[in-house]
Amino acid sequence: MSLRAPLAFLLGLGLFAAPFAASAQPAAKITRIGLLELDVAAEDSRSREAFFQGLRDLGYVDGRNLVIEYRDAAGKTERFPTLAAELVALKPDVIVTVGGTLAAQAAKQATTTVPIVFASVGDPVAEGLVTSLARPGGNLTGLSAVFTELVSKWLELLKQAVPGVKRVAVLLKPDALPERAKTDRLKAADVAARALAVQLQVVEARGPEDFDRAFSDMTRARAEAVVVWATPVFNLERRRIVDLAAKSRLPALYSFRTYVDAGGLMSYGPDRRDMFRRAATYVDKILKGAKPGDLPVEQPTKFELVINIQAVKALGLTIPATLVQRADQVIE
Repeated sequence: MSLRAPLAFLLGLGLFAAPFAASAQPAAKITRIGLLELDVAAEDSRSREAFFQGLRDLGYVDGRNLVIEYRDAAGKTERFPTLAAELVALKPDVIVTVGGTLAAQAAKQATTTVPIVFASVGDPVAEGLVTSLARPGGNLTGLSAVFTELVSKWLELLKQAVPGVKRVAVLLKPDALPERAKTDRLKAADVAARALAVQLQVVEARGPEDFDRAFSDMTRARAEAVVVWATPVFNLERRRIVDLAAKSRLPALYSFRTYVDAGGLMSYGPDRRDMFRRAATYVDKILKGAKPGDLPVEQPTKFELVINIQAVKALGLTIPATLVQRADQVIE
């Protein structure tokens, strides 16, 4: 036999062996994320997209190495428990909640084993979601919007925008958070109001059906301005709230810029796009082996002051130039 025959035989084996070796390679792991949302159609699409972009930046591409299981409550918070249970049954690697405290609570009640990341809640300790910010414990972690600490800033900004204001209404949704958390928020608001010589009028609205009555109550009580304490349900109805504030001739300060984009006067609060983008980093850490209970709850690092000049003019206000100059964005 010539030397060429064994060589050809070996090459032939190689030709057959190469496809076999390739087919034996393990398939790339597919990550499965459950996403629990309040209302996709009405939510701020920029915040949602920031979360997806954060995942892409970390190498997770939907349809390639990532599957996202969506559950949309269509604006009805009472659907959260059922939807959370559905997600748990799908055995995702992580559940991400985008619906404030109620969505996170529903996910927590549905599972003690699947990791949960909340994209934005108020005070997760007072709301019973985690043991502490530094060491959450359990299977939840995420980002806190620290609304309780922001109330003094909101009142301070209102006094600067409306010099001489003495009576400020606070619009809140009483069933959006546990009693302890609501009490903490109102105590913080009262302390801040006293320091600024402002009298507070707390006005409650559980949903859109209460908005007309709530603003009528503010008018009858002769409120001179209003702070809207944002919740996911209020966020979905932001245009109506903005319209009612304008109709009532009430200068309003909001927690998020989406209200100002909808025509509201002024907002000061966390940059939600930044928070949602950072939520993606929690997902990545958990997928790489970190335990949610060991990942500290983060607080906002970026805040933004946004002022709508058209709303300023419509209310006949003269906002100090120094305040306008401090704004991160002025909408003309």
